[in-house]
Amino acid sequence: MNPLDDAASHEWWVICLCAEWCGVCREWRGIFSQAAATHPGLHFAWIDIEDEAQAMGDVDVETFPTLLVARGASPRFFGPVQPSLAQLSRLLGSLAEAPAPQLENSEAAALLSRIAPRALLIR
Repeated sequence: MNPLDDAASHEWWVICLCAEWCGVCREWRGIFSQAAATHPGLHFAWIDIEDEAQAMGDVDVETFPTLLVARGASPRFFGPVQPSLAQLSRLLGSLAEAPAPQLENSEAAALLSRIAPRALLIR
């Protein structure tokens, strides 16, 4: 079941794309969990790109951590971020306050539809 297909299709998703072998990702995971606790109205999820290689398809993540932020099925941000709780909070605040244009990135939209059902939610 794809969580983007239900009645909550306008909810915010913050999906981290990382790899277990990456030291920065291992350190970032705790900070990312703190962010989930700080922003309880958003859905935070973790994807290990190697465990989900088939869902990742041809998307090549070159810099860790990389985030995919979406409102429902509409990507709003897709790219690398500094592993900082303060910077992540500023990014999320700016996206929430900005008008709702879709990110013109069909690669991000296709990736979102493939990985959302597999995302490990962080609560």
